[in-house]
Amino acid sequence: MGAALLLTLGGLGALLPVPYVALTPGPTYDTLGEGPSGNPIITVTGTETNDTSGLLSLTTVAVYDRIDFFTALQGWFDDEVAIVPREEIYPPDQSEDEVDEANRADFLNSQQSAEQAAFDELGFPRKVVVQELSADSPSQGRLRAGDAIESIDGRATPDLAAVADVLTAIPPGSTVDVVRTRLDRESTVSITTGEATDREGSVLGVLVSDARSAPFDVEIRVDEVGGPSAGLMLTLGILDLVGDDDLTGGDPIFGTGTIDNEGVVGPIGGIRLKMIAADDLDAEIFLVPEANCAEALLQVPEGLGLASVATLDEALSALADVRAGRAPPSC
Repeated sequence: MGAALLLTLGGLGALLPVPYVALTPGPTYDTLGEGPSGNPIITVTGTETNDTSGLLSLTTVAVYDRIDFFTALQGWFDDEVAIVPREEIYPPDQSEDEVDEANRADFLNSQQSAEQAAFDELGFPRKVVVQELSADSPSQGRLRAGDAIESIDGRATPDLAAVADVLTAIPPGSTVDVVRTRLDRESTVSITTGEATDREGSVLGVLVSDARSAPFDVEIRVDEVGGPSAGLMLTLGILDLVGDDDLTGGDPIFGTGTIDNEGVVGPIGGIRLKMIAADDLDAEIFLVPEANCAEALLQVPEGLGLASVATLDEALSALADVRAGRAPPSC
């Protein structure tokens, strides 16, 4: 009786959550196609886009939380599963919602970097670009995110310092003409300035940055993905849609990697699981951040070619090799 009770309690205990999560190969998303919601992952407005072929697929890792002992035990013996302490994914000082919010913020930042890296590759100039408007902005209805501010009150504003100098010299409540460029069209709007709180002078009520300015708009939508690791593949997707080259040559290209505004490709987590996700879809080439090469080489799926990339230019060169039938530089 006691033994039976012990076995029963032991069996129930095995079904209770353990402080681990299971990581598995996640979905892949073709940046040239549609996401799960049916919307294009990358939408370009203001210019014609290329007819694309092939795939430029970002890869993900799926996270399974609140697993029980038996699931953890199975995962430890499964090459396609990684069992890691829960605190590595959900730090004890953050709620699940806070972790999800941080991952989403990382993805949004990677979107902006992907756009800037693509615009840099396309040779678009740096300008003072509106990022967002404050809730009570005097520029509501006159400026919007993506507008490049060319001049204020007749004075050119080629950089952030020039904007600050001009607005500092303008009394609050002044109506000024602001020349903006939107979708490659220049126009003038009149704005009554607000009062600056951190210096003398006026404000337009906009957050601006020194950024590349393109003559078209790019919108990226992948609501199901968090974190920064999609940056490289999003950059390549933008370039394939509006650049001069067919980057894939009709081939399915998979990969991963962060990217910064200057096109530097950085390391990511879960490289082994992401390679498995690509291999499951019969991928032949996988773009690997150079910093992840040592880890990637520990377990390469049979038949999957690795292309080591440290920059956007190296990724573009690797794709040119693939199109020409050459093997790109590997890890």
